[in-house]
Amino acid sequence: MRNKWVWIAAVLVAAAPAAEAQRPQRTVPRDTGLILGSVEAAIRTPVRRMENMAVVVDLSDRRLYVTSGNTVVREYMVSVGEEGEFDTPDGQFTIQRMIWNPSWTPPPSAWARDKKPEAPGSPGNPMGRVKMFFREPDYYIHGTGLTSSLGNARSHGCIRMRNIDAVELARILMINGGADRPLEWYEQTLQNATTSRNVTLTRPVTIRVRA
Repeated sequence: MRNKWVWIAAVLVAAAPAAEAQRPQRTVPRDTGLILGSVEAAIRTPVRRMENMAVVVDLSDRRLYVTSGNTVVREYMVSVGEEGEFDTPDGQFTIQRMIWNPSWTPPPSAWARDKKPEAPGSPGNPMGRVKMFFREPDYYIHGTGLTSSLGNARSHGCIRMRNIDAVELARILMINGGADRPLEWYEQTLQNATTSRNVTLTRPVTIRVRA
């Protein structure tokens, strides 16, 4: 565990002044991404604007962290790409665009040969309630109903989260990325699950993915 926090600190310090370098600390222990009971709760959870916000994904630990400077303020369990066949790309990227209530079009890959397109809100739609692109057009963070895959390398390259967590993360990104909306917007978006909504962040958020 110590090595994990030391690595996250090193990544964040590289982009911050040396005087600010410190080991990341959780400021709110309850913010683990595992306490929300519904997507409705996720849009009502208090969220503050953060200094130097970034997203860090540890592929080996299957964890996604939301950071403010050198402090971890959210931590979520995720599923990542199957190793050796559908690896999630590592490196530094930016999140600038997301789609709420996304549709799904099967990719031109062998594993999806027998799949059919799924409309927004369809029970068979693997994208969940929201997807957030980090390397367009093929790689994104998205919600999933397959919670048994979380903590494992089970995806086809994207990063899966619980739908509740994906909704919370998307809202955090919007608030800190210059694209916040009133509560009514989020409520309408969740209620109208069959209607997609595109959002572009005016201040893209950095995401660092470590293998």
